[in-house]
Amino acid sequence: MYIYPDNLKSKAVMWMWELKDIGIIAICAIISIVAITQTGFMLPLAATAGYAFLTIRVDDVSIMMFIQSAWRYFAGQQYYEWRLDSDE
Repeated sequence: MYIYPDNLKSKAVMWMWELKDIGIIAICAIISIVAITQTGFMLPLAATAGYAFLTIRVDDVSIMMFIQSAWRYFAGQQYYEWRLDSDE
């Protein structure tokens, strides 16, 4: 089922993925199927399934977005400025 974006401001979604993610998943699935049939190599299929799971969107948030935000918060430099206001 295709859900049209609200007020043309949100991104278009189909089922529980953005349309961009569905395109990526479809291309990766084709590559995975070719890899399995030609070489028996299962890693591309596992990576595709992992990406599909991580990009499921619920209330405009996906697991991948959460992991990216957490990585930026914990891996980035934290800057704290401590000072005493001497207005008293």
